[in-house]
Amino acid sequence: MARTLTIGPDTDVLVIGLTSSENGPSIAPDDLFGDVLTDDIRAELLDQLGAVGAKGKAEELTRVPAPAALDNVTSVLAVGLGAADKVDAEQIRRSAGVAGRSLNGTELVATTLSGLDLGAAAEGFYLGAYSFNPFRSEKSAPKPDEQPVARIEFLVPEADFGEEALFRAQLIAEAVATARDFVNTPPSHLYPAEFASRAQVLAEAAGLEVEVLDEKALEAGGYGGVLGVGKGSARPPRLVRLSYSGGPRKIALVGKGITFDTGGISIKPAQNMENMTSDMAGAAAVIATTLLAARLSLPVTVTATVPMAENMPSATAQRPGDVLTQYGGTTVEVLNTDAEGRLILADAIVRAGEDSPDYLIDVATLTGAQMVALGTRTPGVMGTDDFRDRVARLSREVGENGWAMPLPAELRADLNSKIADLANVAQHRWGGMLSAALFLKEFVPEGVEWAHLDVAGPAYNTGGPFGYIGKGGTGVPVRTLIAVIEDIAGE
Repeated sequence: MARTLTIGPDTDVLVIGLTSSENGPSIAPDDLFGDVLTDDIRAELLDQLGAVGAKGKAEELTRVPAPAALDNVTSVLAVGLGAADKVDAEQIRRSAGVAGRSLNGTELVATTLSGLDLGAAAEGFYLGAYSFNPFRSEKSAPKPDEQPVARIEFLVPEADFGEEALFRAQLIAEAVATARDFVNTPPSHLYPAEFASRAQVLAEAAGLEVEVLDEKALEAGGYGGVLGVGKGSARPPRLVRLSYSGGPRKIALVGKGITFDTGGISIKPAQNMENMTSDMAGAAAVIATTLLAARLSLPVTVTATVPMAENMPSATAQRPGDVLTQYGGTTVEVLNTDAEGRLILADAIVRAGEDSPDYLIDVATLTGAQMVALGTRTPGVMGTDDFRDRVARLSREVGENGWAMPLPAELRADLNSKIADLANVAQHRWGGMLSAALFLKEFVPEGVEWAHLDVAGPAYNTGGPFGYIGKGGTGVPVRTLIAVIEDIAGE
Protein backbone atom coordinates (compact mmCIF):
# COMPACT_ATOMS: atom_id res chain seq x y z
CA MET A 1 0.00 0.00 0.00
CA ALA A 2 1.16 3.54 -0.66
CA ARG A 3 0.02 7.10 -0.04
CA THR A 4 -0.07 9.79 -2.70
CA LEU A 5 -1.33 13.35 -3.13
CA THR A 6 -2.26 13.15 -6.79
CA ILE A 7 -3.39 10.42 -9.12
CA GLY A 8 -0.26 8.82 -10.53
CA PRO A 9 0.24 7.75 -14.12
CA ASP A 10 -0.99 4.34 -15.28
CA THR A 11 -3.74 4.22 -12.66
CA ASP A 12 -6.17 1.53 -13.72
CA VAL A 13 -9.05 2.41 -11.41
CA LEU A 14 -10.07 5.30 -9.17
CA VAL A 15 -12.27 4.13 -6.30
CA ILE A 16 -14.70 6.69 -4.92
CA GLY A 17 -17.38 6.51 -2.23
CA LEU A 18 -21.03 7.10 -3.05
CA THR A 19 -23.64 7.99 -0.42
CA SER A 20 -27.37 7.69 -0.85
CA SER A 21 -30.17 10.18 -0.18
CA GLU A 22 -33.68 11.03 -1.31
CA ASN A 23 -32.13 13.41 -3.84
CA GLY A 24 -29.94 10.71 -5.37
CA PRO A 25 -26.35 9.64 -4.82
CA SER A 26 -23.50 11.95 -3.86
CA ILE A 27 -19.74 11.53 -4.05
CA ALA A 28 -18.11 11.46 -0.62
CA PRO A 29 -16.34 13.24 0.90
CA ASP A 30 -17.89 16.48 -0.32
CA ASP A 31 -15.19 18.95 0.71
CA LEU A 32 -11.91 17.19 -0.14
CA PHE A 33 -9.98 16.43 -3.32
CA GLY A 34 -11.27 19.43 -5.23
CA ASP A 35 -8.03 19.45 -7.20
CA VAL A 36 -8.68 15.86 -8.34
CA LEU A 37 -12.48 15.67 -8.43
CA THR A 38 -13.44 19.10 -9.65
CA ASP A 39 -17.08 20.17 -9.75
CA ASP A 40 -17.21 19.36 -13.46
CA ILE A 41 -15.75 15.89 -12.96
CA ARG A 42 -18.11 15.18 -10.06
CA ALA A 43 -21.10 16.26 -12.16
CA GLU A 44 -20.02 14.09 -15.09
CA LEU A 45 -19.44 11.08 -12.84
CA LEU A 46 -22.82 11.47 -11.16
CA ASP A 47 -24.51 11.64 -14.56
CA GLN A 48 -22.75 8.46 -15.67
CA LEU A 49 -23.46 6.64 -12.42
CA GLY A 50 -27.08 7.71 -12.41
CA ALA A 51 -27.48 6.52 -15.99
CA VAL A 52 -26.49 2.97 -15.02
CA GLY A 53 -28.65 2.92 -11.88
CA ALA A 54 -26.17 3.58 -9.08
CA LYS A 55 -27.97 4.46 -5.83
CA GLY A 56 -25.14 4.60 -3.29
CA LYS A 57 -26.56 1.73 -1.25
CA ALA A 58 -24.12 0.22 1.20
CA GLU A 59 -21.49 -1.90 -0.61
CA GLU A 60 -23.10 -1.46 -4.02
CA LEU A 61 -20.47 -1.49 -6.80
CA THR A 62 -20.76 0.49 -10.02
CA ARG A 63 -17.94 0.85 -12.55
CA VAL A 64 -17.91 3.43 -15.33
CA PRO A 65 -15.35 4.79 -17.81
CA ALA A 66 -13.26 7.62 -16.37
CA PRO A 67 -14.13 11.14 -17.53
CA ALA A 68 -11.63 12.49 -20.05
CA ALA A 69 -10.43 15.07 -17.52
CA LEU A 70 -9.09 12.21 -15.36
CA ASP A 71 -6.45 11.52 -17.97
CA ASN A 72 -4.40 9.22 -15.73
CA VAL A 73 -7.34 6.91 -14.96
CA THR A 74 -8.91 4.15 -17.05
CA SER A 75 -12.14 3.67 -15.09
CA VAL A 76 -13.91 4.74 -11.91
CA LEU A 77 -15.35 2.30 -9.40
CA ALA A 78 -18.04 3.77 -7.16
CA VAL A 79 -18.68 1.82 -3.96
CA GLY A 80 -21.81 2.50 -1.94
CA LEU A 81 -21.54 3.82 1.61
CA GLY A 82 -25.24 4.03 2.39
CA ALA A 83 -26.90 7.05 3.96
CA ALA A 84 -24.45 9.92 4.48
CA ASP A 85 -25.42 10.44 8.11
CA LYS A 86 -24.76 6.78 8.95
CA VAL A 87 -21.31 6.37 7.42
CA ASP A 88 -18.86 5.23 10.10
CA ALA A 89 -15.48 3.54 10.18
CA GLU A 90 -16.96 0.05 9.94
CA GLN A 91 -19.01 0.94 6.86
CA ILE A 92 -15.93 2.42 5.20
CA ARG A 93 -14.03 -0.76 6.10
CA ARG A 94 -16.77 -2.95 4.62
CA SER A 95 -17.16 -0.90 1.47
CA ALA A 96 -13.40 -0.79 0.92
CA GLY A 97 -13.32 -4.55 1.41
CA VAL A 98 -15.97 -5.14 -1.23
CA ALA A 99 -14.15 -2.82 -3.61
CA GLY A 100 -10.79 -4.47 -2.93
CA ARG A 101 -12.16 -7.94 -3.58
CA SER A 102 -13.67 -6.82 -6.91
CA LEU A 103 -10.38 -5.49 -8.25
CA ASN A 104 -8.66 -8.78 -9.03
CA GLY A 105 -6.26 -8.47 -11.93
CA THR A 106 -5.77 -4.75 -11.37
CA GLU A 107 -2.25 -3.36 -11.12
CA LEU A 108 -2.73 0.13 -9.69
CA VAL A 109 -5.72 1.60 -7.85
CA ALA A 110 -6.15 5.06 -6.33
CA THR A 111 -8.92 5.85 -3.86
CA THR A 112 -10.53 8.84 -2.19
CA LEU A 113 -12.13 6.67 0.52
CA SER A 114 -9.03 7.58 2.53
CA GLY A 115 -10.46 11.07 2.94
CA LEU A 116 -13.26 9.61 5.05
CA ASP A 117 -11.14 7.41 7.33
CA LEU A 118 -7.69 6.46 6.15
CA GLY A 119 -7.17 3.66 8.67
CA ALA A 120 -10.54 2.03 8.02
CA ALA A 121 -10.09 2.29 4.25
CA ALA A 122 -6.62 0.72 4.45
CA GLU A 123 -7.82 -2.16 6.62
CA GLY A 124 -10.80 -2.77 4.37
CA PHE A 125 -8.85 -2.84 1.12
CA TYR A 126 -6.13 -5.05 2.59
CA LEU A 127 -8.52 -7.58 4.13
CA GLY A 128 -10.98 -7.52 1.25
CA ALA A 129 -8.21 -8.32 -1.22
CA TYR A 130 -6.80 -11.14 0.95
CA SER A 131 -6.42 -14.52 -0.71
CA PHE A 132 -4.92 -17.88 0.28
CA ASN A 133 -3.49 -20.00 -2.51
CA PRO A 134 -0.35 -21.87 -1.36
CA PHE A 135 -1.89 -25.27 -2.01
CA ARG A 136 -2.91 -24.69 -5.61
CA SER A 137 -0.79 -26.30 -8.28
CA GLU A 138 -0.11 -24.62 -11.63
CA LYS A 139 -3.23 -26.13 -13.15
CA SER A 140 -5.52 -24.32 -10.68
CA ALA A 141 -3.38 -21.34 -9.63
CA PRO A 142 -5.05 -17.93 -10.04
CA LYS A 143 -4.62 -16.48 -13.52
CA PRO A 144 -3.28 -12.92 -13.85
CA ASP A 145 -6.80 -11.50 -14.00
CA GLU A 146 -7.66 -13.40 -10.82
CA GLN A 147 -4.70 -12.15 -8.78
CA PRO A 148 -5.43 -9.66 -5.97
CA VAL A 149 -4.97 -5.97 -6.72
CA ALA A 150 -1.24 -5.26 -6.78
CA ARG A 151 -1.09 -1.72 -5.38
CA ILE A 152 -3.42 0.74 -3.65
CA GLU A 153 -2.60 4.45 -3.51
CA PHE A 154 -4.49 6.49 -0.93
CA LEU A 155 -5.27 10.04 -1.95
CA VAL A 156 -4.97 12.40 0.99
CA PRO A 157 -5.62 16.15 1.18
CA GLU A 158 -2.35 17.04 2.94
CA ALA A 159 1.20 15.75 2.68
CA ASP A 160 1.33 14.73 6.36
CA PHE A 161 -2.23 13.47 6.59
CA GLY A 162 -2.63 10.17 8.44
CA GLU A 163 0.83 8.63 8.25
CA GLU A 164 0.48 7.08 11.70
CA ALA A 165 -3.06 5.87 11.00
CA LEU A 166 -1.93 4.20 7.79
CA PHE A 167 1.00 2.47 9.50
CA ARG A 168 -1.20 1.20 12.32
CA ALA A 169 -3.89 0.00 9.91
CA GLN A 170 -1.36 -1.91 7.86
CA LEU A 171 0.06 -3.65 10.93
CA ILE A 172 -3.42 -4.59 12.13
CA ALA A 173 -4.43 -5.91 8.71
CA GLU A 174 -1.21 -7.94 8.49
CA ALA A 175 -1.93 -9.46 11.92
CA VAL A 176 -5.46 -10.41 10.84
CA ALA A 177 -4.01 -11.94 7.67
CA THR A 178 -1.51 -13.92 9.77
CA ALA A 179 -4.37 -15.38 11.80
CA ARG A 180 -6.29 -16.14 8.61
CA ASP A 181 -3.28 -17.90 7.11
CA PHE A 182 -2.97 -20.13 10.17
CA VAL A 183 -6.67 -20.99 10.13
CA ASN A 184 -6.74 -21.65 6.38
CA THR A 185 -3.72 -23.97 6.46
CA PRO A 186 -5.07 -27.55 6.33
CA PRO A 187 -4.53 -29.90 9.28
CA SER A 188 -2.33 -32.13 7.12
CA HIS A 189 0.19 -29.29 7.19
CA LEU A 190 -0.62 -27.59 10.52
CA TYR A 191 -0.47 -30.16 13.30
CA PRO A 192 0.58 -29.28 16.86
CA ALA A 193 4.35 -29.56 16.41
CA GLU A 194 4.28 -27.62 13.14
CA PHE A 195 1.94 -24.99 14.56
CA ALA A 196 4.29 -24.52 17.49
CA SER A 197 7.29 -24.29 15.18
CA ARG A 198 5.68 -21.65 12.98
CA ALA A 199 4.61 -19.62 16.00
CA GLN A 200 8.13 -19.83 17.39
CA VAL A 201 9.71 -18.60 14.14
CA LEU A 202 7.37 -15.61 13.96
CA ALA A 203 7.81 -14.77 17.64
CA GLU A 204 11.59 -14.95 17.61
CA ALA A 205 11.70 -12.75 14.51
CA ALA A 206 9.64 -10.18 16.46
CA GLY A 207 11.96 -10.34 19.46
CA LEU A 208 9.52 -12.16 21.75
CA GLU A 209 10.47 -14.65 24.44
CA VAL A 210 9.38 -18.16 23.44
CA GLU A 211 8.87 -21.40 25.35
CA VAL A 212 7.61 -24.60 23.74
CA LEU A 213 6.62 -27.61 25.85
CA ASP A 214 6.57 -30.95 24.00
CA GLU A 215 4.69 -34.04 25.18
CA LYS A 216 7.45 -35.05 27.60
CA ALA A 217 7.55 -31.60 29.20
CA LEU A 218 3.76 -31.55 29.37
CA GLU A 219 3.74 -34.88 31.18
CA ALA A 220 6.46 -33.78 33.57
CA GLY A 221 4.55 -30.57 34.26
CA GLY A 222 1.21 -32.25 34.89
CA TYR A 223 -0.74 -30.80 31.97
CA GLY A 224 -3.42 -33.47 32.09
CA GLY A 225 -5.96 -31.60 29.96
CA VAL A 226 -3.68 -31.05 26.99
CA LEU A 227 -2.28 -34.59 27.22
CA GLY A 228 -5.71 -36.16 27.63
CA VAL A 229 -7.09 -34.50 24.51
CA GLY A 230 -3.97 -35.13 22.46
CA LYS A 231 -3.26 -38.74 23.33
CA GLY A 232 -5.57 -40.16 20.66
CA SER A 233 -3.44 -38.67 17.90
CA ALA A 234 -0.16 -39.90 16.45
CA ARG A 235 0.88 -36.23 16.39
CA PRO A 236 1.52 -35.25 20.02
CA PRO A 237 0.42 -32.00 21.66
CA ARG A 238 2.36 -28.87 22.47
CA LEU A 239 2.00 -25.81 24.68
CA VAL A 240 3.54 -22.56 23.44
CA ARG A 241 4.27 -19.47 25.50
CA LEU A 242 5.05 -16.16 23.80
CA SER A 243 5.88 -13.06 25.82
CA TYR A 244 6.26 -9.41 24.87
CA SER A 245 7.50 -7.16 27.68
CA GLY A 246 6.56 -3.54 27.07
CA GLY A 247 5.36 -2.23 30.42
CA PRO A 248 4.23 -3.01 33.97
CA ARG A 249 0.58 -3.80 33.25
CA LYS A 250 0.24 -7.55 32.54
CA ILE A 251 -2.22 -9.04 30.07
CA ALA A 252 -2.57 -12.80 29.62
CA LEU A 253 -3.97 -14.19 26.38
CA VAL A 254 -5.02 -17.83 26.06
CA GLY A 255 -6.13 -19.40 22.79
CA LYS A 256 -7.61 -22.79 21.94
CA GLY A 257 -5.33 -24.59 19.48
CA ILE A 258 -7.11 -27.76 18.38
CA THR A 259 -5.50 -28.27 14.98
CA PHE A 260 -8.27 -30.66 14.00
CA ASP A 261 -11.29 -31.82 15.94
CA THR A 262 -12.98 -35.10 15.06
CA GLY A 263 -14.72 -35.10 18.42
CA GLY A 264 -12.55 -38.00 19.55
CA ILE A 265 -14.45 -41.10 20.72
CA SER A 266 -17.60 -38.89 20.88
CA ILE A 267 -17.10 -38.50 17.14
CA LYS A 268 -18.73 -35.74 15.14
CA PRO A 269 -20.95 -36.35 12.10
CA ALA A 270 -18.96 -36.60 8.86
CA GLN A 271 -20.90 -33.81 7.16
CA ASN A 272 -18.99 -30.50 7.42
CA MET A 273 -16.30 -32.02 9.64
CA GLU A 274 -13.72 -30.49 7.28
CA ASN A 275 -14.56 -27.11 8.80
CA MET A 276 -12.92 -28.30 12.03
CA THR A 277 -9.63 -27.24 10.48
CA SER A 278 -10.64 -23.92 12.04
CA ASP A 279 -10.69 -25.20 15.63
CA MET A 280 -7.35 -23.51 16.31
CA ALA A 281 -8.64 -20.04 15.38
CA GLY A 282 -8.44 -18.85 19.01
CA ALA A 283 -4.77 -19.82 19.13
CA ALA A 284 -4.14 -18.13 15.78
CA ALA A 285 -5.76 -14.93 17.04
CA VAL A 286 -3.79 -14.68 20.27
CA ILE A 287 -0.48 -15.47 18.55
CA ALA A 288 -1.12 -12.82 15.90
CA THR A 289 -2.24 -10.30 18.53
CA THR A 290 0.85 -10.81 20.70
CA LEU A 291 3.07 -10.25 17.66
CA LEU A 292 1.03 -7.14 16.83
CA ALA A 293 1.39 -5.70 20.35
CA ALA A 294 5.15 -5.99 19.93
CA ARG A 295 5.12 -4.39 16.47
CA LEU A 296 3.07 -1.49 17.85
CA SER A 297 5.46 -1.17 20.84
CA LEU A 298 2.55 -0.94 23.27
CA PRO A 299 3.51 -0.08 26.88
CA VAL A 300 2.16 -3.30 28.40
CA THR A 301 3.34 -6.88 28.89
CA VAL A 302 1.42 -9.45 26.86
CA THR A 303 1.92 -13.18 27.34
CA ALA A 304 0.16 -15.74 25.17
CA THR A 305 -0.29 -19.26 26.53
CA VAL A 306 -1.36 -21.50 23.67
CA PRO A 307 -2.23 -25.20 24.09
CA MET A 308 -2.15 -27.20 20.85
CA ALA A 309 -3.54 -30.69 20.28
CA GLU A 310 -5.27 -32.82 17.67
CA ASN A 311 -8.46 -34.53 18.90
CA MET A 312 -8.60 -37.95 17.27
CA PRO A 313 -10.28 -41.32 18.01
CA SER A 314 -7.91 -44.25 18.39
CA ALA A 315 -6.96 -47.11 20.71
CA THR A 316 -5.09 -44.60 22.86
CA ALA A 317 -7.75 -41.86 22.91
CA GLN A 318 -9.42 -40.78 26.14
CA ARG A 319 -12.89 -42.23 26.65
CA PRO A 320 -16.18 -40.84 27.92
CA GLY A 321 -16.09 -41.61 31.64
CA ASP A 322 -12.33 -41.12 32.04
CA VAL A 323 -11.05 -38.80 34.75
CA LEU A 324 -8.07 -36.56 34.13
CA THR A 325 -6.13 -34.21 36.37
CA GLN A 326 -5.78 -30.69 35.03
CA TYR A 327 -2.66 -28.59 35.48
CA GLY A 328 -2.98 -27.28 39.03
CA GLY A 329 -4.68 -30.40 40.41
CA THR A 330 -8.40 -30.12 39.60
CA THR A 331 -9.88 -33.47 38.52
CA VAL A 332 -12.37 -33.59 35.64
CA GLU A 333 -14.70 -36.39 34.56
CA VAL A 334 -14.77 -36.44 30.77
CA LEU A 335 -18.38 -37.12 29.85
CA ASN A 336 -17.98 -36.05 26.23
CA THR A 337 -14.63 -36.09 24.41
CA ASP A 338 -15.98 -33.54 21.92
CA ALA A 339 -15.97 -30.96 24.73
CA GLU A 340 -12.19 -30.96 24.52
CA GLY A 341 -11.41 -27.27 24.04
CA ARG A 342 -12.26 -26.40 27.63
CA LEU A 343 -9.89 -29.14 28.84
CA ILE A 344 -6.82 -27.71 27.12
CA LEU A 345 -7.88 -24.15 27.95
CA ALA A 346 -8.17 -25.00 31.65
CA ASP A 347 -4.53 -26.09 31.75
CA ALA A 348 -3.45 -22.95 29.92
CA ILE A 349 -5.55 -20.60 32.07
CA VAL A 350 -4.02 -21.97 35.27
CA ARG A 351 -0.53 -21.64 33.81
CA ALA A 352 -1.26 -18.09 32.62
CA GLY A 353 -2.53 -17.23 36.09
CA GLU A 354 0.86 -18.08 37.58
CA ASP A 355 2.21 -14.91 35.93
CA SER A 356 -0.12 -12.80 38.13
CA PRO A 357 -1.77 -10.98 35.21
CA ASP A 358 -3.99 -7.95 35.71
CA TYR A 359 -6.23 -9.10 32.86
CA LEU A 360 -6.83 -12.50 31.29
CA ILE A 361 -8.60 -13.06 27.98
CA ASP A 362 -9.21 -16.48 26.52
CA VAL A 363 -10.39 -17.03 22.95
CA ALA A 364 -11.86 -20.21 21.53
CA THR A 365 -14.04 -21.72 18.87
CA LEU A 366 -15.60 -23.42 21.85
CA THR A 367 -19.27 -24.34 21.34
CA GLY A 368 -21.82 -24.89 18.64
CA ALA A 369 -24.19 -23.33 21.16
CA GLN A 370 -22.56 -19.95 20.43
CA MET A 371 -23.98 -20.09 16.90
CA VAL A 372 -27.37 -21.25 18.13
CA ALA A 373 -27.52 -18.29 20.52
CA LEU A 374 -25.88 -15.52 18.49
CA GLY A 375 -25.51 -16.67 14.89
CA THR A 376 -22.33 -16.98 12.88
CA ARG A 377 -21.09 -13.38 13.04
CA THR A 378 -21.49 -12.38 16.70
CA PRO A 379 -18.93 -13.53 19.28
CA GLY A 380 -20.21 -14.25 22.75
CA VAL A 381 -18.31 -12.44 25.51
CA MET A 382 -18.47 -13.72 29.07
CA GLY A 383 -16.39 -13.13 32.19
CA THR A 384 -16.14 -10.70 35.10
CA ASP A 385 -18.92 -8.16 34.59
CA ASP A 386 -17.10 -4.88 34.06
CA PHE A 387 -14.30 -6.30 31.91
CA ARG A 388 -16.75 -8.43 29.91
CA ASP A 389 -18.79 -5.33 29.07
CA ARG A 390 -15.65 -3.37 28.20
CA VAL A 391 -14.42 -6.07 25.83
CA ALA A 392 -17.83 -6.40 24.19
CA ARG A 393 -18.09 -2.63 23.69
CA LEU A 394 -14.63 -2.37 22.14
CA SER A 395 -15.40 -5.36 19.93
CA ARG A 396 -18.47 -3.61 18.55
CA GLU A 397 -16.53 -0.39 18.04
CA VAL A 398 -14.03 -2.13 15.74
CA GLY A 399 -16.74 -4.01 13.85
CA GLU A 400 -16.28 -7.50 15.31
CA ASN A 401 -19.64 -7.35 17.08
CA GLY A 402 -18.92 -8.99 20.44
CA TRP A 403 -21.99 -9.32 22.65
CA ALA A 404 -21.98 -9.63 26.45
CA MET A 405 -23.57 -12.80 27.81
CA PRO A 406 -24.36 -13.80 31.42
CA LEU A 407 -22.98 -16.60 33.57
CA PRO A 408 -26.14 -17.78 35.39
CA ALA A 409 -25.27 -19.21 38.78
CA GLU A 410 -27.88 -21.95 38.52
CA LEU A 411 -26.04 -23.57 35.60
CA ARG A 412 -22.90 -24.20 37.67
CA ALA A 413 -24.42 -27.16 39.54
CA ASP A 414 -24.93 -28.96 36.23
CA LEU A 415 -21.14 -29.34 35.97
CA ASN A 416 -20.89 -31.34 39.20
CA SER A 417 -19.46 -34.84 38.89
CA LYS A 418 -20.26 -37.87 41.01
CA ILE A 419 -16.63 -38.99 41.03
CA ALA A 420 -14.44 -35.94 40.29
CA ASP A 421 -14.23 -32.22 41.05
CA LEU A 422 -16.00 -31.30 37.82
CA ALA A 423 -17.66 -32.80 34.77
CA ASN A 424 -16.62 -31.34 31.43
CA VAL A 425 -20.22 -30.94 30.20
CA ALA A 426 -23.69 -30.56 31.61
CA GLN A 427 -26.09 -33.44 31.00
CA HIS A 428 -28.51 -31.26 29.00
CA ARG A 429 -28.33 -28.98 25.98
CA TRP A 430 -29.50 -25.73 27.59
CA GLY A 431 -27.12 -22.76 27.71
CA GLY A 432 -24.18 -24.72 26.36
CA MET A 433 -22.08 -21.65 25.64
CA LEU A 434 -22.65 -20.36 29.16
CA SER A 435 -21.92 -23.72 30.79
CA ALA A 436 -18.62 -23.93 28.93
CA ALA A 437 -17.66 -20.49 30.24
CA LEU A 438 -18.67 -21.49 33.77
CA PHE A 439 -16.34 -24.48 33.47
CA LEU A 440 -13.46 -22.18 32.49
CA LYS A 441 -14.31 -19.79 35.32
CA GLU A 442 -13.33 -22.52 37.80
CA PHE A 443 -9.71 -22.14 36.63
CA VAL A 444 -9.44 -18.34 36.51
CA PRO A 445 -7.39 -16.92 39.41
CA GLU A 446 -9.31 -14.99 42.05
CA GLY A 447 -9.27 -11.22 41.53
CA VAL A 448 -8.17 -11.27 37.87
CA GLU A 449 -10.25 -9.33 35.36
CA TRP A 450 -11.32 -12.04 32.90
CA ALA A 451 -13.06 -12.23 29.54
CA HIS A 452 -13.90 -15.34 27.54
CA LEU A 453 -14.66 -14.97 23.83
CA ASP A 454 -16.51 -17.80 22.10
CA VAL A 455 -15.93 -17.30 18.36
CA ALA A 456 -17.10 -20.67 17.04
CA GLY A 457 -19.02 -19.06 14.18
CA PRO A 458 -17.33 -15.69 13.64
CA ALA A 459 -13.80 -17.13 13.28
CA TYR A 460 -14.59 -19.12 10.13
CA ASN A 461 -16.87 -18.11 7.28
CA THR A 462 -18.42 -21.10 5.54
CA GLY A 463 -20.68 -18.93 3.38
CA GLY A 464 -20.08 -16.37 0.67
CA PRO A 465 -17.85 -13.30 1.05
CA PHE A 466 -19.23 -10.14 2.66
CA GLY A 467 -17.62 -6.79 3.39
CA TYR A 468 -13.92 -7.38 4.02
CA ILE A 469 -14.56 -11.03 5.03
CA GLY A 470 -13.84 -13.76 2.52
CA LYS A 471 -14.54 -17.46 2.69
CA GLY A 472 -12.58 -19.39 5.33
CA GLY A 473 -10.64 -17.91 8.22
CA THR A 474 -11.75 -14.40 9.20
CA GLY A 475 -9.08 -13.38 11.71
CA VAL A 476 -11.74 -12.63 14.34
CA PRO A 477 -11.10 -11.51 17.07
CA VAL A 478 -7.61 -10.05 16.45
CA ARG A 479 -8.95 -6.50 16.08
CA THR A 480 -10.98 -6.83 19.27
CA LEU A 481 -7.98 -8.09 21.22
CA ILE A 482 -5.65 -5.33 20.07
CA ALA A 483 -8.33 -2.71 20.78
CA VAL A 484 -8.63 -4.02 24.34
CA ILE A 485 -4.87 -4.09 24.82
CA GLU A 486 -4.55 -0.53 23.51
CA ASP A 487 -7.37 0.54 25.81
CA ILE A 488 -5.61 -1.02 28.81
CA ALA A 489 -2.33 0.58 27.72
CA GLY A 490 -4.06 3.97 27.79
CA GLU A 491 -5.30 3.64 31.37
